[in-house]
Amino acid sequence: MIGAMQQQLDFIAYIQRMLVEGDFSATYKFALLHALADVCVEQPLLSDQAELKIDLATLADKLIVLYWHHAVPFASEQTGESALLKQNTGAQSKVISVLYECQQNNIRNLRALKQSSLYKPTFNAAMATLKSGPLWRLQILAKQAECFLYPHTNSTKYITLNAGIASCFRRFYDLVVYLAKNAWLQKIQSIKHNQALIGPQSQLHDFLFGFDRNALSKAKPVLIELQHGNCFYCQKPLNNKTEVDHFIPFARYANDLGHNFVAAHSTCNNSKRDFLAAQLHRERWQEQNLVLNSQHITRELSDYFNCDADKSRSVSDWAYQVAQANSAKLWLAKDSFEQAAGAGLYLHTKEQPSAELSLVAEGKPRYDA
Repeated sequence: MIGAMQQQLDFIAYIQRMLVEGDFSATYKFALLHALADVCVEQPLLSDQAELKIDLATLADKLIVLYWHHAVPFASEQTGESALLKQNTGAQSKVISVLYECQQNNIRNLRALKQSSLYKPTFNAAMATLKSGPLWRLQILAKQAECFLYPHTNSTKYITLNAGIASCFRRFYDLVVYLAKNAWLQKIQSIKHNQALIGPQSQLHDFLFGFDRNALSKAKPVLIELQHGNCFYCQKPLNNKTEVDHFIPFARYANDLGHNFVAAHSTCNNSKRDFLAAQLHRERWQEQNLVLNSQHITRELSDYFNCDADKSRSVSDWAYQVAQANSAKLWLAKDSFEQAAGAGLYLHTKEQPSAELSLVAEGKPRYDA
């Protein structure tokens, strides 16, 4: 029982990391995550710690089912494939194109598709997409494979979920499917082609839960001055593509705090994405924003943002404690990461400029003590 509880905590932490640290240029990984959850509740499980063998044919068929409705034109005023929502940032996905062709041949439901001559090429396209795309990439976090769900055997026939993982999918089915669908939806809304089809609704999430980009422009000159014209992350001179970055990512803590901002190259900012920054960046942020320039930031930005250095410090401590507990990766530079585990927090005060006050992050909660 105790071991199962620990694995369930690790499972949730892993899914959380996957959605943050994974590279999602298309929606296939969300579909695969959804499919894995479906299969785990559809197949009987002998015990909570049992492994589960899943045929790739089952997963390929699941992709067809999940994408079937996506192959219907979204916008009635558009015609042809241009009316379809794109599922990746490049060309339309192969699975969508094949399913759209089936529907153009008067195949109106999945039952009819399976009985038609078009099912085999459709299935082959789904299988090829599964093998070349999400199957062996879903578990790549921060550029490294972490095979928590199933080992990367590169089998052409099946995968085997690790012991206890199927039970976790069954236990947290609703949560996993909700997270997969929500991330899938946000990915579709973020693709520029789709925004023209969806209209203002594509901006609904940012409208309700985003941040004021106009207000961020007020912070940029203040930060550039504090950083002496250099990018906060790479320390090279800033250019005309300077952006204001939330040091603790907005996706992690969705509130604007004046002390949480830094100025960065757009390339550095886009590479960092929703990762927490590495420890050396964290120490520099603390020194710059919470110690040396705390009062200056408050004076300059309090008309536009909540400026509370203590609150920013608390949010930072919380974020890095969670990262360490989850064994998350911290962003160091483009395609470069470090392990969060064991990362300390070093504070330098004005009164004691050389004093190092180490705040050790809370460890992963355990139930086997």
